[in-house]
Amino acid sequence: MSITPEMISASLAGVSHVPFWLDDPARPEAGPALAGDRSCDLAVVGGGFTGLWTALQAKERDPSRHVVLLEGGRIGWAASGRNGGFCEASLTHGHENGVKHLPEENDELTRLGYENLDAIEDAVAHYGLDCDFERTGLIQIATEDYQIPSLQQAHNPEEGEVYLDGEELRERIDSPTYLGGLRLDRECAIINPARLCWELLRVCRELGVEVYENTIVRSLTDSGDTVTLTTDAGTLTAGRAALGTNAFPALLKRVKWHTAPVYDYALMTEPLSAEQWAAIGWDGREGLADSANRFHYYRRTVDGRILFGGWDAVYYYGRRVSSRFDTRQETFETLARHFFETFPQATGIRFTHAWGGAIDTCTRFFSFFETACAGKVAYAAGFTGLGVGASRFAGTVMLDLLAGEPTALTELQMVKRKPLPFPPEPFMWAGAKLTTRALIRSDENEGRRGPLLRLLDAVGVGFDS
Repeated sequence: MSITPEMISASLAGVSHVPFWLDDPARPEAGPALAGDRSCDLAVVGGGFTGLWTALQAKERDPSRHVVLLEGGRIGWAASGRNGGFCEASLTHGHENGVKHLPEENDELTRLGYENLDAIEDAVAHYGLDCDFERTGLIQIATEDYQIPSLQQAHNPEEGEVYLDGEELRERIDSPTYLGGLRLDRECAIINPARLCWELLRVCRELGVEVYENTIVRSLTDSGDTVTLTTDAGTLTAGRAALGTNAFPALLKRVKWHTAPVYDYALMTEPLSAEQWAAIGWDGREGLADSANRFHYYRRTVDGRILFGGWDAVYYYGRRVSSRFDTRQETFETLARHFFETFPQATGIRFTHAWGGAIDTCTRFFSFFETACAGKVAYAAGFTGLGVGASRFAGTVMLDLLAGEPTALTELQMVKRKPLPFPPEPFMWAGAKLTTRALIRSDENEGRRGPLLRLLDAVGVGFDS
């Protein structure tokens, strides 16, 4: 059955552009903003996953430490509350990307990634975090013939990596687009990301963290033994500071060119009926992702919906971050069409939510770290869409860096090396456009990488998805 523009329009009629996860009556009321001048042992800037995990772990290490968290908007309102809810083990944006950039320690980073995901699961249980955490695993799907061999080669049942041919996969989840898939049993959990933020907020407050929302930090200065964070209504003097500002402009000039904001978009369906679920046959709750450069990610929710996102990753000239970029009708229409091509059994359902948001990316596609002010400040960013799980690891590393003594984590090349910086405008915008076109051509040419992508590979830039 052909999918008509009228069908797409009907599926998106009346859609809300509030991110589904944030459109929740359980969302806590906004906390107070910082007013006046205060001091603390540790200041944490950013109320997303990175900042919240950092604050929580800081109190676990030293319950007497006075920790203050400053968030420019609401807790979890940005990337941490807008993503697909895939909490993955990888710290390097996939095994192959880790081999490409840090071959000598990729095995260790893989081990640390599993250890980190286990620690998140333990924290969910220990603190009773009500965030729909499910250790479901992930299936990486081939929708083109050329994608099959790499999935077959990864087949390793002893490590929980099982290749399913097209028939086996379609028996599990029925889609005419599926040609095969790699089931990764250990790699991923799915969560409600906004509720994880709010639950981490709850625990942080219970442990004694002071939290101030709607408090934008305008500057950070070295004041000798302390650092001073200046806001519109006061200052915070801190012995140490951890910065988790994600896609927003960094407070450290030295990392200005190392990140860029890229916009990602997603749809959420209305709850499917029992008949529709039976037609699709998706009885498991694993996350799904296809294997192209421009890929889709999708998963079930606890109330019987399907989140369907990805495909376009849009960079706006000048590294701009603005709420007006949170909606993009042409992308929503493309995603809707792709959804019905994937699951024609669901034709006729409506999407209730369509939204977008900025993620931070860097040229190696996984997090990097920096210190400043004679070791009193630590910074982490560059997660490139896989920060739900890796953000906790980043918090661990920042606290180690701020402690001032070498640890196994601070000695990692991942921590010591920074990725190549992005160029200034207009070269950044032109490069983003050319690279996007090259990735599209690669998908259309059975994954073969053209001259531009081969050049980027040679210089150590990680544009492979």
